[in-house]
Amino acid sequence: MSDSFGDGAGHPTAAQARLYERWAEGGVGLSIVGEVQALPAFAEKPGNLVLDRHANLDRFREVARRGTAGGAHFWPQIGHAGAMACPPTSTPKGPSALDLPRLRAAALTPGEIAALPAQIAQIAQTATLARAAGFTGVQIYAARGFLLSQFLSPLFNRRDDDYGGPIENRMRLLLEVIHAVRAAIGPAMPIAIKINATDQFEGGLGEDDVLAVVAALDSCAVDLIDISGGTYFPGAKSASDSGGKGPYYLEFARRAQDATRTPLMATGGFKTLAQASEAVASGVVDVVGLARALALEPALPSLWRRGERAEPALPRFDAPPEGGVTAWFTMCLTALGADRPFPDPTTLDTVIAAYEARDERRADIWRRTFE
Repeated sequence: MSDSFGDGAGHPTAAQARLYERWAEGGVGLSIVGEVQALPAFAEKPGNLVLDRHANLDRFREVARRGTAGGAHFWPQIGHAGAMACPPTSTPKGPSALDLPRLRAAALTPGEIAALPAQIAQIAQTATLARAAGFTGVQIYAARGFLLSQFLSPLFNRRDDDYGGPIENRMRLLLEVIHAVRAAIGPAMPIAIKINATDQFEGGLGEDDVLAVVAALDSCAVDLIDISGGTYFPGAKSASDSGGKGPYYLEFARRAQDATRTPLMATGGFKTLAQASEAVASGVVDVVGLARALALEPALPSLWRRGERAEPALPRFDAPPEGGVTAWFTMCLTALGADRPFPDPTTLDTVIAAYEARDERRADIWRRTFE
């Protein structure tokens, strides 16, 4: 989850450390911190973390220490928002120009493409710093419409150079990032990739292309493939807000098994112990990713192991605005980190207002820090 819990200057907060400590104490095997930026110019939110050579590494060490309580793994999700970069703090840019309602982004110029090795080196440096801070692995974010996902999608990548066209070219940047990260952190530290099974857009990334990427990952020393889907583009269909029944992407995971020897993880739609147990017991996936269920009950893994709770009670919202449900769950994470009660689901408008006001305050801090 993108917890939006940084201090606005790219550093972890005490409440953020407490949030991940609660999950570790609650029995999770792995927490993935979303999102951690190598390049502050392309952050998704002003609450993101920035782990670069200017960062206060002691503050990252503290959140990593608490996030690994009891032997839990704790990995940063290293992202680059690209065309989805937060406009108040960034100039959004992607592989191709976008001019959509509420989303405009310039295309990366030939000179900026030529400068990609320098940005890849910064991403690799972030992975190295994560290891020094005590994180136990890293996840490279190539899903949900962010930069690496944009390059993979023929809908958002219409380039005619070495990074566009056939899927072999569109996956080039992702593979270059993976190789650089592996070279930087060595063979022992796990690397996961989060990738879309589908963009959920007509003309977007399809399963056959994704399977080609999954097969190529076998040569990259990747340790885990996390399967997700959809995008955060304004107006895009959101599986997580649809209220659908059952886990997402398991059918794709079955196809992916034939394309790779790498362990698979599916994230999205898991709400009950039965769903999670069946997905793993059937061999379709090796790992189950939970998001909103853990936002509501941080001790859910321990409760499941003891047979004390089959599923958390997820709230229902009547015609929420776009992004409203995500805002409510994000503020639940804020409540968990502060050891406070959750916001009332019936006061969604008030919760959204508080969420947006916090972003505005942190955007001011971000601009003063990084511009």
